[in-house]
Amino acid sequence: MTSTDTPRKDLARKPRGFPDKREAVLHAEQTMIAQVTEVYRRWGFEALDTGAFEFADSLGKFLPDEDRPNEGVFALQDDDEAWLSLRYDLTAPLARFAAENWQGLAKPFRRYAAGPVWRNEKPGPGRFREFLQCDADTVGAGGIHADAEMVAMAAEAMRAVGAAEGEFAIRVNTRRLLNGVLEEAGARTSAARLTVLRALDKLDKFGAEGVAELLGKGRMDASGDFTKGAGLEAAQIKSVLMFAEAGRATRAETIEALAKAAGNTEEGRAGLAELEGMEVALAALSVPARDVIFDPSIVRGLEYYTGPVFEAELLKETLDEKGRKVQIGSVGGGGRYDDLVARFTGERVPATGFSVGISRLAAGFAITGDIETLDGPVVVLNFDKSDPSVALEIATELRRAGLRAEAYMGSSGMRPQMKYADRRGAPAVVMAGEDELAKGTVTIKDLKVGAAKAKAIKSNEEWRESRPGQIEVARGEMIAAVRGIVEAG
Repeated sequence: MTSTDTPRKDLARKPRGFPDKREAVLHAEQTMIAQVTEVYRRWGFEALDTGAFEFADSLGKFLPDEDRPNEGVFALQDDDEAWLSLRYDLTAPLARFAAENWQGLAKPFRRYAAGPVWRNEKPGPGRFREFLQCDADTVGAGGIHADAEMVAMAAEAMRAVGAAEGEFAIRVNTRRLLNGVLEEAGARTSAARLTVLRALDKLDKFGAEGVAELLGKGRMDASGDFTKGAGLEAAQIKSVLMFAEAGRATRAETIEALAKAAGNTEEGRAGLAELEGMEVALAALSVPARDVIFDPSIVRGLEYYTGPVFEAELLKETLDEKGRKVQIGSVGGGGRYDDLVARFTGERVPATGFSVGISRLAAGFAITGDIETLDGPVVVLNFDKSDPSVALEIATELRRAGLRAEAYMGSSGMRPQMKYADRRGAPAVVMAGEDELAKGTVTIKDLKVGAAKAKAIKSNEEWRESRPGQIEVARGEMIAAVRGIVEAG
């Protein structure tokens, strides 16, 4: 065979930001979606799936640019040369759906949705290009009580996925307060405001000093990359930071501090009134004080928010591989967006919503060790390579009894089969060799109990004599014995 006849080998690789997921993570994500959507349904929201693709211009001016249709999203042209984009979030498609179907919808329209979204951005730790979200939105309801309902429901959703009291917080702010501060700071153009908002969004990452640089001339990071700043003067920077750091121990104290820091503009006063109304509504909804914090540093990244904004944060700490403390941080967020549907209808339609970042939440729980470790199937060993009928029959019997089971389908001997069962995380193996068949019995090995007992055994001879975790039962007693092992966990 010449070199030209050598079969071509493709390189096994995958794009960054598109994670492979195995069963434990998939199960955790699916369980979280079920837990969160059950909360949404209980609060009266209905399911809606809008599909993966939208016309690029339907996603709005905040996402792809018409001149750069692939900026921030993954886009392609269809046979009509129209640009289609994979959805960037679940909110922009909802705005399009609501505008198309407004006349036939019960108003307000309350919907929830769960599924993958895609962002053409630089991936990093905990930051993916494809990830799962689980959203709830109310379209057609103005007023702070609809926003407060979202905040209360977000807290309930966090508890539903397993976050205990003190392990999470829903942080709340309002864009109207921010608008008042930005107006007094001289950031009056849309571009200037967006630069300031993006700077404030980095407060937890860069601290006050780093944000001050971004509010001023700009900031150079450790790699030498320079980010141009908002160009504010020193007094204006001080005013913006005073507002961002006005959070206090209680919501009432924060409102009092914000009254001094937010200035005296019409927007600032309106924003303060929103938080005061939110406080009253949260009390009516019986939301525990510890679950919700008023935090002026919360700005949210998307430009389409017009009122209250909120962010769900996982507070539980863990240690990384170097023993350093790690906190997961933001795992969801939302807010009021009264201008989004108007892009299609020309009329302002009030809307508010909240999104749980399922992929990020699952990644956070994996880091803190809170993802459930799943058992694999019961493995039935095969002692006859030419005719595995006995193993197949036993596995079928176990499955019919509602147990997860498989017959070994490889061609290896006893020891490799046991190793296979161990790697699958099998709780037990079932064996039926010639001796067992002759007696009408099966041998069952509890792999978890056996592994625990084996640690105390000091010699191979002792192990062979004791056979830790191994029992022999009549075939008719097999189901009950295996079930007992599986359910013991």
